Amino acid sequence: MRFNVAAAAASAALFVGGVYAHGDHAAEEQKVLKDESSSVAAESSTVVAPELPTFTPTKLKAPFLEQFTDDWESRWKPSHAKKEVTGKEDEEWAYIGEWSVEEPTVYKGMEGDKGLVVKNPAAHHAISAKFAKKIDPKGKTLVVQYEVKLQNGLECGGAYLKLLRENKALHQEEFSNTTPYVIMFGPDKCGHTNKVHFIFNHKNPKTGAYEEKHLSSPPTAKIVKTTELYTLIVHPNNTFVIQQNGEQVKEGSLLEDFTPSVNPEKEIDDPKDTKPEDWVDEARIADPEAKKPEDWDEDAPYEIVDEEATQPEDWLVDEPLQIPDPEAQKPEDWDDEEDGDWIAPTVANPKCAEVSGCGPWTKPLKKNPEYKGKWTAPFIDNPAYKGVWAPRKIKNPDYFEDKTPANFEPMGAIGFEIWTMQNNILFDNIYIGHSVDDARKLAEESFFKKHAIEEQLEAADKPKEEPKPASPNDLKFLDDPVTYVKEKFDLFITIAKKDPVEAIKFVPEIAGGLLAVLVTLSALVGGLVSLGGSPAPAAKKVATDAKDKAKDVKDKVVDAATSGAEAVKGEANKRSTRSQQ
Repeated sequence: MRFNVAAAAASAALFVGGVYAHGDHAAEEQKVLKDESSSVAAESSTVVAPELPTFTPTKLKAPFLEQFTDDWESRWKPSHAKKEVTGKEDEEWAYIGEWSVEEPTVYKGMEGDKGLVVKNPAAHHAISAKFAKKIDPKGKTLVVQYEVKLQNGLECGGAYLKLLRENKALHQEEFSNTTPYVIMFGPDKCGHTNKVHFIFNHKNPKTGAYEEKHLSSPPTAKIVKTTELYTLIVHPNNTFVIQQNGEQVKEGSLLEDFTPSVNPEKEIDDPKDTKPEDWVDEARIADPEAKKPEDWDEDAPYEIVDEEATQPEDWLVDEPLQIPDPEAQKPEDWDDEEDGDWIAPTVANPKCAEVSGCGPWTKPLKKNPEYKGKWTAPFIDNPAYKGVWAPRKIKNPDYFEDKTPANFEPMGAIGFEIWTMQNNILFDNIYIGHSVDDARKLAEESFFKKHAIEEQLEAADKPKEEPKPASPNDLKFLDDPVTYVKEKFDLFITIAKKDPVEAIKFVPEIAGGLLAVLVTLSALVGGLVSLGGSPAPAAKKVATDAKDKAKDVKDKVVDAATSGAEAVKGEANKRSTRSQQ
């Protein structure tokens, strides 16, 4: 019997100890778990630099293929021309922007891979390279592909290329914004404008004049610091495709998706036709037979005094809306003789904020039920209406039909002519040719090898979100019994200090556990007393320890309940005082 009593006491002591002080072993176990967690977090935050592939010049052939190898300066020449500004003939801007060929400094994805870099912010840049042989896309698929890396982002500026019209008189040093081009393609962003340009110059077969045709709904450029691949494919059947990073983002027709359209209208309005003087184009008119009703009072006011309104009971008639500021003090340097009598500034009367209003009360206005306003005749369909007039159509003397706008004019050079607020824009791996497959192969050799690594570096560069601490309600007993009991007990004590009843409702498992401990200990003490005699020393010690633990827990609960009761009593006193005031 004594053995069973001692065991029960030990069990109770073990529960209490698990709740409040699990012992050195539990504390050490929690420390080990915390250290392991910190170690895992530290390891996860450490970025392992990926192994970079090494750049190898491609063996692919194309009418023009540029990877900016060591001999790049033999092809590319910067411009020293003056930029002409439309409408500001008296202004001249020079292309002072510098160019360099170097490896990227942001999110480098390939070793030894160099590109053409814009070096100056807020400057005009122009550079071009002639083709070894003119490129004539007539009857062929045209593929334009290149990489853009916005190492400093792009807030305002262009990163597009131009394919220049074949011209034997073209001098690279004179390349400017007025140099005739065939196609302009690539990203452009400034403010809310963000698009991938596709513009082509179309020659009027009747007049020989050139006109820019702009893609009506261009795709949006992706403004990131990783390398982005832009591809334009124009087929001989006048259809086109725009890709970003190898994925199609736009398709359409040269004949249908550009503004102004390639071919003009067959018929136009006759400029000599005029609207007849007796033409009636008013669909509805005021009813000429309508008359104002005799009881229509146009002079009735919109609002009238509400005669049924009564003054609110709490209206303070004798209280002013503004009172002298009780906290205002006369400045020390105020001289009554020179500055006059000092008068405190006024503030809103605080008494008026607590009632319906202050000062003289007057009856409010309300909407006049008899108000009708100025009378106007209702509208009816106009019997003389002839419809909306439009000039007659005549044949367009300038009409033509170009069925093959994809037969662009021959191109003799490529150029970058841009203005940008951000520097370090990098261009690389330019392909101008006729093979969609070869352009894709070039991308697989270069872009797709480094892009995944760049994205990995970009993701590692982003700030990590701190893990949010779990709520005690999210804890599960089987996951971590010690933490579960400790957190629940701390929550119970915190709530009990303010409201013991609410603590029992919100954390019933702790309340039930404490009650079970108290009942068990009472039974143990009663059993020991009923046995009489002197219990075994071991059992006596265990019972004593259990009793001390129970007393400690009881004292904490009593303290919490007392604190809660005092808090409730204090709050009640505050409310009572406010009520009396």
